[in-house]
Amino acid sequence: MSKSSAPSASLEPSPAQLTVELGIEGMTCAACSTRLEKVLNRLPGVEAAVNLAAERARIRYVPGVAEPASLMAAVEKAGFKARLADNASREEEKARKLAVYQAELRRFWISAALTFPLVAQMATMFSGADWSGHHPDLLPRWLQLALATPVQFWIGWRFYDGGWKALRGGGANMDVLVALGTSMAFVFSLIVTLFGLDHLHVYFEASAAVITLVLLGKLLEARAKAKTTAAIEALVRLQPKTARVERDGQVIELDASLLIPGDIFIVRPGDSLPVDGEVVDGASSVNEAMLTGESMPVAKRAGDRVFAATANGEGMLRCRATGVGEHTLLAGIIRMVAEAQGSKAPVQRLADRISAIFVPVVCVIALLTFAGWWFFGGVFSAALVNAVAVLVIACPCALGLATPTAIMVGTGQGARAGILVKNAEALERAEKIGVLAVDKTGTLTRGEPVVTDLLPLAVDADEALRLAAALEQGSEHPLARAILQRAQSAQSVPASRPKLSNFRAIPGQGVEGTVDGRVLRLGAPDWFAGVALPLERIVALQATGKTVVVLAENCQALALLAIADPLRETSRAAVARLKAMGLRVVMLTGDNAATAAAIAAEAGIDDFRAGILPGDKAAAVDTLKTGGTVVAMVGDGINDAPALAAADISFAIGAGSDAAIEAADMTLVRSDLNGIADAIALSRATLGKIRQNLFFAFIYNVLGIPLAALGMLNPVIAGAAMAMSSVSVVSNSLLLRRWRAGGK
Repeated sequence: MSKSSAPSASLEPSPAQLTVELGIEGMTCAACSTRLEKVLNRLPGVEAAVNLAAERARIRYVPGVAEPASLMAAVEKAGFKARLADNASREEEKARKLAVYQAELRRFWISAALTFPLVAQMATMFSGADWSGHHPDLLPRWLQLALATPVQFWIGWRFYDGGWKALRGGGANMDVLVALGTSMAFVFSLIVTLFGLDHLHVYFEASAAVITLVLLGKLLEARAKAKTTAAIEALVRLQPKTARVERDGQVIELDASLLIPGDIFIVRPGDSLPVDGEVVDGASSVNEAMLTGESMPVAKRAGDRVFAATANGEGMLRCRATGVGEHTLLAGIIRMVAEAQGSKAPVQRLADRISAIFVPVVCVIALLTFAGWWFFGGVFSAALVNAVAVLVIACPCALGLATPTAIMVGTGQGARAGILVKNAEALERAEKIGVLAVDKTGTLTRGEPVVTDLLPLAVDADEALRLAAALEQGSEHPLARAILQRAQSAQSVPASRPKLSNFRAIPGQGVEGTVDGRVLRLGAPDWFAGVALPLERIVALQATGKTVVVLAENCQALALLAIADPLRETSRAAVARLKAMGLRVVMLTGDNAATAAAIAAEAGIDDFRAGILPGDKAAAVDTLKTGGTVVAMVGDGINDAPALAAADISFAIGAGSDAAIEAADMTLVRSDLNGIADAIALSRATLGKIRQNLFFAFIYNVLGIPLAALGMLNPVIAGAAMAMSSVSVVSNSLLLRRWRAGGK
């Protein structure tokens, strides 16, 4: 499936829309998040995705049609609380969640203390092998009523409140099941106690124990869910709070948020950089592991770029701020990770559809269980207990948490390894890649071509270099930069450039213009039809993997320049690793067939397409997609953007152009093809966890509900199982934190 046909759930903003993220309070299960998502998506001009695990809603809206205030009002009307969420509010939100957690923890201990004497009576149930819940009363029934009442209506009020809000909003959730099931057991026991019906059993311990165990499960779930956001929290903590800034000839310490582009800041040895910048003075080495995953420090000197939160080594650096606040690379990474964590993978859609009807279906099953046991068994208490067990054992929480928790942990681990995932759909598709189309320049190679050979034909070498540099002045093409760099380093070539006029660039061929009154062309040999060229020398150079360009005046060849872009040290090993993972690797390049063959052989690639013009790369990708194969594209240049957009899934090298990064589904902060293999391995690991989670969630309900309906589960045991189901799913997702790039 190409991205052009992908569903709109990816939530990529369009120019006419704005995006807002809301923190949501009050969601207890997948039914809540599904219902809230429907409520928001019914609003005009609104597209929303609600993440139960992150307790956030990411919403695109059309200004004037909808506004943040109206969106928050809609959330409130649906029975939840909403607040604007951004990076600045993370600490406040974390503190609020901690306070709520501590309050819930206190309530749990009170609930456990009140419930323990009631549950202690159940020892006779286990010793007497009566699993229906019948046991002799060891406590007077009035005392049982006194212990169970505060648990039911004070500790358990959250379930009544959440259930009422869900029903008022036109849906039903886990709170409805818990409130309904425990109320049935409590009210029956209350009637038996008040009317002195001593021949009937009471189930105060069942109602109290279920509430206590569900509360325990929620506390454990909250602790586990907090760990799924550890990657973002770690990134936020990396950036220093203060910076040493030059102002009016003095160095003062300022809040890093107050820096503006152009400010000069000082980074002492051992300090972290407060913002993105460019080195003005000094030399040092900077540890960029938080961006690239590579622990080896990178040498920095005047003119080099530096990034916020990276760690300076032994030297002092004087830098000029270029990116501050929300415009640093780190802030962009945090934003991208948060967006990916909040997006939905297609595999979650089945769980969402089931969650939407789950609670009503369970209520019907519980009603049928009650009617069947009472009608055929004739025992009202047994019918009641089994119906309560059905209500309690069924919980859509695990279904709702199965996918988002794995996505959150997986994307967080990817960010730590320098793999930035745009959305969950991309992470899911990466697992299915069959063909990887690879751009040559800047992807397989270093992207820093150098002139290796200059062969004069009709002018001397210095004159040829002077004229070639004059033609290429101002060009950003990698080959042009190589020629200009060679001219700058040649002492015999004047530093000043002659005037260039009538300049024209012909994509995929070369450039032409007038220099000193001479009409010159510089480009690929096949562009010079009718010009006598030393073909044997050209072929010999191309056979060694070098790109040959011809400098000609009118119909006379003046010189040949051979340019080589060395293969990255890691490319051959990365290609071997990708092939071992079952991928077919295809190189796409505008170079001639001889040069392409030499580079492909050096990289270990068996299949390549040469002589492809920039505008034809997208067509080449479409050709590779025949037969339904999932095709990925990796590139780094502006000319790669159409091909990246045409691929089923696309990767941009982080050192590449903004256009390539914008068009790609994943960005590799590290300019290393091994990142592709890591991304695919991460996708496979994450999807594996999602499938395990969904299996556990489905099998739990498929087995648990029939057992409860058949009278084989006591409500207390059912409550414990329900409480632990979502905890087990989140804990299984957290095992992804063991994943390491490179298979380490």
